[in-house]
Amino acid sequence: MGSTLTRRMALVVAAAATLTACSGATNATDQPHSPQNATDFATSAHCPRPPDNPVKVAGGSFIMGSDAVYPAQEGPPRETSVPGFWIDPHEVSNRQFAGFVKATNYVTVAEGSVDPAIFGVPPEHIPPALLQPGSAVFSPPDRPSHNYSDWWTYVPGANWKKPYGPQGPDAQPDQPVVHLAFDDMQAYAAWKNGRLPTEAEWEFAASAGAEKYTEQPAPARANTWQGLFPVNNQASDGFKGIAPVGCFEPNAYGLYDMIGNVWEMTADFYRPGHDPKDHEDPRGPTENAAYDPMSPNLPNRVMKGGSYLCAPNYCQRYRPESRHGRDPGLGASNVGFRLVYDKPPPDRGNRPE
Repeated sequence: MGSTLTRRMALVVAAAATLTACSGATNATDQPHSPQNATDFATSAHCPRPPDNPVKVAGGSFIMGSDAVYPAQEGPPRETSVPGFWIDPHEVSNRQFAGFVKATNYVTVAEGSVDPAIFGVPPEHIPPALLQPGSAVFSPPDRPSHNYSDWWTYVPGANWKKPYGPQGPDAQPDQPVVHLAFDDMQAYAAWKNGRLPTEAEWEFAASAGAEKYTEQPAPARANTWQGLFPVNNQASDGFKGIAPVGCFEPNAYGLYDMIGNVWEMTADFYRPGHDPKDHEDPRGPTENAAYDPMSPNLPNRVMKGGSYLCAPNYCQRYRPESRHGRDPGLGASNVGFRLVYDKPPPDRGNRPE
């Protein structure tokens, strides 16, 4: 945790936590579905558990990217090809990640100790909360806002086992695992003999041959935010927060929750837009060429598919083409992942890991 990358991550978190703590606005809405705190997004709902066995996706060509909504970030669209691969049918669940932890005694970044040296400032200048292990939790503000620092809070004790913090409910076994750093995902992938997908592989699998669209999916099709984000959550899809895997219909490839529920990390570094000359099995920019204007000093990774926090008035990223940069050193309560494989993995059925 002593790397330059982690030091920058810590400074970003400190700045966001400070901005959030300084918010003193009064309540400007009193909608019946307005969540009041982070645990309002928890659910103990159950859905039929989908298969765990990876799905084979034959290679092919498709139009990757889009100019329809965020052209500078998601364009230009161009024909792209990928070879075949196998992919998890659903996001990695807490049940599956718990099997990995049990077998390896792995400790995630959010659970590990924090070295004050990573901040690069005298210890007395560091907010005490940031010296405790934790992660970023969505905490609804008390008034309308488009400033992300008004709804993200660094919560000591938040991790994959306690996604809403130490006083909140335990993680539900069949919900997607969250609060993982990129290194945590990589460790799980190595244990499973898999890897994180490239952005092109992920988008090809999510598109599943369907026509492109821009409108928010119907509530029965994906877990997104219905209502005025971030203060009014109508939960027409049945969930205010994360849903268990398998609650919504799969796409044409048999893949669940490629859109909505939680963002999914990919292996690619992020920069706005696509290289129009990169057509064959693209792997994204190099680390040195990566650039995210939201975090200009940090090489971020691409995450895809949007989450339960995406709404028409703020984050129209409930589409296969959607993409955003993500700090690889910090987990969050709306970011998960799934794996791809270069050869068919063993048949595990639905047995616990």
